[in-house]
Amino acid sequence: MVFVALPLVAAFGLSLFHWDLLGTPEFAGLDNFKQLVSDTATIRAVINTFVFALASVVTHIGIGMLLALGVHRTMTRGTKYFVRTAFFFPFLVSWAAVALLWKYVLDPTFGLVAHYLSTTTNWLASPTWALPTLIVVDWWHTIGYTFIILLAGLQTVPAQLHEAARVDGANGWWRFWSVTLPVMSPTIFFATVITFIGAFQIFDPMVIMTQGGPDGATRSIVQYTYEKGFQSFEVGYAATLSLVLFLVIMLVTGLQFRLSRRWVHQ
Repeated sequence: MVFVALPLVAAFGLSLFHWDLLGTPEFAGLDNFKQLVSDTATIRAVINTFVFALASVVTHIGIGMLLALGVHRTMTRGTKYFVRTAFFFPFLVSWAAVALLWKYVLDPTFGLVAHYLSTTTNWLASPTWALPTLIVVDWWHTIGYTFIILLAGLQTVPAQLHEAARVDGANGWWRFWSVTLPVMSPTIFFATVITFIGAFQIFDPMVIMTQGGPDGATRSIVQYTYEKGFQSFEVGYAATLSLVLFLVIMLVTGLQFRLSRRWVHQ
């Protein structure tokens, strides 16, 4: 509790001041909060982050579930070990290394994508494609973690329930819908919450691959907080942004827990 409460109190205190880290802090009252409401760059960063987080949750759960079902139902034990390791390995690599790797892969001049697709499109410089490209890179790096969680959840589904449903005449889709999903719902809920929180704190790929560009199309709220605090030295405003980030994550996570009562089976 101390490690949460003290930073929050400190951030709130800093948000009430104008301070550049070198001079004397000047009391600003709620000026930083007023600036936040009218700052178009902040609004766009929040929208970018929401889009990234929503796309991450939907695709990670969807693709992760398809991969987990395929591995669980069709592969032998030895093959499962190999596939699990292969999919999980990218998650063990730091985001910085992954971002640098994909920046070279996507290079329009000598990158592998440009070579094999015979295109010179600069995906990371396109206002339309830059954010979707980062979302795809996030799949490669992170989806193995979701896959492992969902595969573990599948292994907790009792075989007797499937046998009973099969005896009752349920086909494969109906067994998945009425047996697998209800039993796995706590696992799916956990993966959803973890994926959302992680996506909302995304920072490294935006900074390394696009620097938030082009024209702010990929700037995340964490990146914007960093820029304000350590490049523009607007410490008070950066503290305000960090408070907003905390409140948004807390509110959305709380909403997820509230909605979970309707579909998560205990």
